[in-house]
Amino acid sequence: MIPQTNINDVTLVVFLVLFALFAFLGFYGSRWRKGDLSQLHEWGLAGRRLGIFLVWFLMGADLYTAYTFIAVPAALFGVGSLYFFAVPYVAWTFAIAMLTMPRLWTVSRNKGYITAADFVKDRFNSRHLAFAVALVGIVAELPYIALQIVGMEAALTMLIIGLGINGSITLINEVSLVIAFAILAAFTYTSGLRGATLTGVFKDALIWLTVIVSIIAIPLAIHGFHAAFSSIPSKKVAIYETLPSKLIMAYFSLALGSAIALYLYPHAINGSLSSVSKKQLKLSTSLLPIYGIGLVFLALFGILIYGVPNALKAISDLAPVIGKSAAADLVVPATIAYTLPSWFIGIALVGVFIGGLVPAAIMAIAISNLFVRNIVEEIKPLSMKGESTLAKWMSAVFKFAALGFVFAVPGYAITLQLLGGIIVAQAMPSVFLGLYTHKLEKWSLLAGLIAGVASGVGLYYYYHGVFMSTPIGSVYIALIALALNLVVTGIGTAIAYATGWRPASKVKDEEILKSM
Repeated sequence: MIPQTNINDVTLVVFLVLFALFAFLGFYGSRWRKGDLSQLHEWGLAGRRLGIFLVWFLMGADLYTAYTFIAVPAALFGVGSLYFFAVPYVAWTFAIAMLTMPRLWTVSRNKGYITAADFVKDRFNSRHLAFAVALVGIVAELPYIALQIVGMEAALTMLIIGLGINGSITLINEVSLVIAFAILAAFTYTSGLRGATLTGVFKDALIWLTVIVSIIAIPLAIHGFHAAFSSIPSKKVAIYETLPSKLIMAYFSLALGSAIALYLYPHAINGSLSSVSKKQLKLSTSLLPIYGIGLVFLALFGILIYGVPNALKAISDLAPVIGKSAAADLVVPATIAYTLPSWFIGIALVGVFIGGLVPAAIMAIAISNLFVRNIVEEIKPLSMKGESTLAKWMSAVFKFAALGFVFAVPGYAITLQLLGGIIVAQAMPSVFLGLYTHKLEKWSLLAGLIAGVASGVGLYYYYHGVFMSTPIGSVYIALIALALNLVVTGIGTAIAYATGWRPASKVKDEEILKSM
């Protein structure tokens, strides 16, 4: 029998009231900082008018998702110290962002670009390469949206169990998610990135409150971290205390590959391009490592749970009912539900729940922009209003496609998100290197991109995971595929130069460097 939690009717009331406020902010976004939402840059980039702290909150909501506060603690709990890779990954990725996003922002403002693929198209004078970069971004983003739903399911499952609601957990989850996504789709259609920004500020406030209170109150309730560490079964102590030498390369490569991939995801680029100026984007990005502190504390929930026997028992008892992976995802919600007051649990659970909804909205906006600008418009030009209308509808389609995927293939979203990282990293030569040079040949870049994606996906299925065995240890497949991508691009470009090819770009270097 699953132990009784601290969840009660007060928890439910707090959850529903805060969710109603979240929905109100989403719809109110259409009236906030009014703009002509029939224009794609107004709907999808909030008119490029977000200041330092709004971009900081938006990017925090954008990048610190269910992966951060559900998947990482669950993986640390289940696998061990390898998943502390997220700590250096966060540190490195913002260095990459500082080197790339201000440049991309500048040229995008100068040339009116909405997406990274817009830039690639002009930089390398290639519609085909831009089409491929857009397709890679869309395919990689869908499992990331699915992962947000996995996090939302964890919050709902804990709430349902705590309230003792009779019936199928899966059915109740699915109905609740459909209702939540219908609300999300409605206000995203109405408000675009403005609604996502307001709800992102609200979501981040709840998550920060949850992290700060939990990391102080839970150790006090269980008599310190020492109590949690001393409660770890002896056969598992080693996986938490040290990183085995055979996993050092896996740890390093996973951190590096993930850092390269993060700001190639359409949602990260979309958030960056919404800034009002390059200077304010730099300041916002420089403040984002503060979120890394929160990530460290959230990861520690994978250890703290050992000091909460009832939470451990609940996960163990639920594993046969909802599956081992879904049960492990309850690490954070269960630890909170068995230690903190009922009213605060409501705040925490709604924070986790909308912590999946807000990034899902931003991700859907980003890939609908790509779909319209770089796929549909390459086939049939659209009017300005036609662009925004189609993007609004496609954002809803992409959300429900990801929702349907999770219902049809439960338990695989987190694994496929790592595959998404392998895929999206292959856009690095076209986007990141393109910001520094136009002297790469377009067909070579396309061949490299195809080789990288094909080898990455092939290795993923061959090894049944995200690591490839090498003489120096296990290496994240994203780096192996990217290395092949760069080799193909480099050799192809060298051959092109040898046969008389010379670069022709519609984007001059000064248009990338110009201050605004």
